[in-house]
Amino acid sequence: MRYKVCHLTSAHPETDIRIFHKECKSLSNDPLFDVYLVSVNAQESNNGNVTIVSAESKSKNRLFRIFNSSRKVFLKALEIDADIYHFHDPELLPYGLKLKRKGKIVIYDAHEDVPLQILGKPWIPFPLRKAISYFFEKYENYVSSRLSFIITSTPTIEKRYLKINKNSLAICNYPILLENGELPLWNRRENALCYVGGITEMRGIKEILKVLEGDPTLTLNLAGEFSPSSLKEEVIKMKGWQQVNYFGVVDRSKVIQILNKSKIGMVTLHPKQNYLDSLPIKMFEYMYAGIPVVASNFPLWKQIISENKSGFCVDPFDIKSTLTVVHKLLKDQDESEMMGRNGREAVINEYNWESEAFKLNRIYKDLLFNEK
Repeated sequence: MRYKVCHLTSAHPETDIRIFHKECKSLSNDPLFDVYLVSVNAQESNNGNVTIVSAESKSKNRLFRIFNSSRKVFLKALEIDADIYHFHDPELLPYGLKLKRKGKIVIYDAHEDVPLQILGKPWIPFPLRKAISYFFEKYENYVSSRLSFIITSTPTIEKRYLKINKNSLAICNYPILLENGELPLWNRRENALCYVGGITEMRGIKEILKVLEGDPTLTLNLAGEFSPSSLKEEVIKMKGWQQVNYFGVVDRSKVIQILNKSKIGMVTLHPKQNYLDSLPIKMFEYMYAGIPVVASNFPLWKQIISENKSGFCVDPFDIKSTLTVVHKLLKDQDESEMMGRNGREAVINEYNWESEAFKLNRIYKDLLFNEK
């Protein structure tokens, strides 16, 4: 017997790395599951044995998306009549509860600690943030306590949900080992920094450009989407932008190319509460690509990087010290290459998606055979 699995997202594209490339594709490799993914305005296909279904929505306004797009995703998901529903966005919480009341197995994938995230949202008026965060947390806890399972992206978020629902477990967003199988020789890489991922002010793009300004011989290989889009207009006026190779939003194969031609991976995020205990995929992708990491000096990140001797941690606002570390890495090529090898070994042995996919598959089977 085969079981239908349906992933729902109203805020992520159908090609999202965690949702599609990792979770959906991993599940589709099991002959027990037929996997569907419902996403807004998606390109419908059967991609990698995952049937992608589009929920059409013309909403552009953030609030309208929350109320309109999420409802359309829910209605499309209902048509599939799956055995397990797995949703990825907080605006889908009320629909997750509806699906549970219909007798379905329902999993909430908490990518972020949303109440903490709300406290740092610049588009929410500051006086309202605490109240919105408080009431959202109460509602999220109410729904989460009634769902079949809560999957989180980090052990820290898992600890919060275990107090609400004992069926909670972290499935970390680590790299897929098969994506970057063979690395180039170290001397064939460019003497370049790289940053791949969402580009925001809080993720340190301005500080990275200031590091470039401190040495006109440095270059940055940059890929990702600016948020908000107006940020790009700001940073291209900075002097350091002249030293940037900007590739825009790229697919996975291009991401691998960018990583494999660079010598340093930058992940110098600002010390916002929701970043301090995060496990950014880019940090582990840099490690797996065999390049040393320059990361913010958050305790958790310092522990991972120092234990594995895979880079350096810096104060993200200390431009001078960050530049000193960059110069050290580019000057001592043997040490840098060794740090890159250490990081890759750590990912192969511990921080990889394959081990997380095993946990995901086990959750699904336990729920099927215990709830059905």
